[in-house]
Amino acid sequence: MVDGISGAMSRIAEIQALIASFQPTPTQRATVVTSTGSSTAAAPRTSTTSATSGLTFASTLSQSIATSTSASLTGTALTGSSLTGTASTATITKGLRTAAGVPLELAKYGNGEIPAAALSSIGQGSHTMWAPAAQAYQTLRAAAARDGVTIEATDSYRPYEQQVDLAQRKGLYSQGGLAAKPGTSEHGWGLSLDLDLNTKALTWMRAHAKDYGFSENVPREPWHWTFTT
Repeated sequence: MVDGISGAMSRIAEIQALIASFQPTPTQRATVVTSTGSSTAAAPRTSTTSATSGLTFASTLSQSIATSTSASLTGTALTGSSLTGTASTATITKGLRTAAGVPLELAKYGNGEIPAAALSSIGQGSHTMWAPAAQAYQTLRAAAARDGVTIEATDSYRPYEQQVDLAQRKGLYSQGGLAAKPGTSEHGWGLSLDLDLNTKALTWMRAHAKDYGFSENVPREPWHWTFTT
């Protein structure tokens, strides 16, 4: 999409250059050949009326292009880039991730090293997540409640030290345990939640969680849900 926007802006620049070429140059003069074969410079051929008309046309068309472009880009969110339009911060931000799916705004800290100020509350206890994920979870939970389903979080963002402790107590997932290798956990990026789900709640999550950006993406762990949008 970024390439598309760049191409559009380049095309606009070409159009504006073409418009500029329509504008008459006051210093242009015609060469008149006399009966003796010599040439002289005639007076400028442009009139005030034609010059004004050209400038008015160019100005109007240029403004029209700018207005149209602004209207089409306002509020647009781009992957790898952002535009300051009317889109919400969460909408703009959630597209900014590395190739591995790590939010760019958090990648600079490192897995499990994210400061509290860079995370947001999910509205349950002291649990926190990446802001767009926290917002999406609260929306999901409210929707579930309207359907008579209760969803509670038991774990969210997990600092590195907690990842180490969990691996020591429950073993590595790659070795049949339940913990990711410390420094690689999705919890360490503020993207995942562990949920307390009864049969009704699990059924609801499997039917609706994707509508809010969450996926059940770890086999053997139906309680583990990750914000993947």
